[in-house]
Amino acid sequence: MKTGFYPGCSMKGSAREYSESLLAVARELGRELPEVPDWNCCGATAAHNLDRDLALALPARILAAAERQGMAEVLVPCAACYSRLSVTRHELLEDEELRRRISALVAADYRGSARVLNIIEWLEAVPDLEARVRAPFARKVACYYGCLLVRPAGIVKFDRPEDPQSLDRLMRRLGAEPIDWAFKTECCGAGFSVSRTDLVAELSGRILEDAVSRGAEAVIVACPMCHLNLDMRRPNIEKRAGRKFRIPVIYVTQAVGLAMGLKTKALGLQRHKVSPSALLAPASVQPAAGATSASGDSPAGAGSPAGERRP
Repeated sequence: MKTGFYPGCSMKGSAREYSESLLAVARELGRELPEVPDWNCCGATAAHNLDRDLALALPARILAAAERQGMAEVLVPCAACYSRLSVTRHELLEDEELRRRISALVAADYRGSARVLNIIEWLEAVPDLEARVRAPFARKVACYYGCLLVRPAGIVKFDRPEDPQSLDRLMRRLGAEPIDWAFKTECCGAGFSVSRTDLVAELSGRILEDAVSRGAEAVIVACPMCHLNLDMRRPNIEKRAGRKFRIPVIYVTQAVGLAMGLKTKALGLQRHKVSPSALLAPASVQPAAGATSASGDSPAGAGSPAGERRP
């Protein structure tokens, strides 16, 4: 079965480390992930608020291109992109007249044959993942799903919308201990990261506060926007909360890569604003969660001090 990869805009820019870590893990697993050719922006997060046909045409063009390449599945790691492609596929398969109209707009006969996968689904399907773990991710973690991986539940049909467990199960396979917490599907502020930093600071601060209060040593995410808000907006969060939050936020693909013993630079861990260096020390001598040094190009467990987010 041929699986294509739709990176979307963020994984070529602000979330470059997400793409790097995904492709590093895929290489280690021996799995090919060819990019969907000539892909375009899916329209997230504003198009569906402005023009319905445009909001459907943008993802439909991507999915039609995947179909032409014989891709039975399209891996969409960005939760926002995953939502837009999933909703479009659902709506066009439910309405034949709409499917024909959108197909005409994109000059392609979109049939809906390619299934849309999120990153957790793709990783969960690795049957021998435990056997590939060389450095168990022995940390308490807050598995943060955000808004869009599990909603709308009737469309994505992925996990429980209020208390999802798939990411928790995946992290246990890596040796982690997921905490029971209250904010795993709460909104971080999403696309208001630029226009309403005050709102992002308030919502994201609540997420970090709950994770830290329950003993989490890292927040695990599967969405570039969630990572941006919880990591890059940390100064805004701390100013509004009146306290420091040193807990690191990493992508699930980075957690998998660390557990597999991949080098930190290959996983893009040096790019984060809040250093994940505390996660690189052996668990038995682990420094306080979220310590502020960062790792260089070294195997997991051998982190060395470096700077903040770097290209």
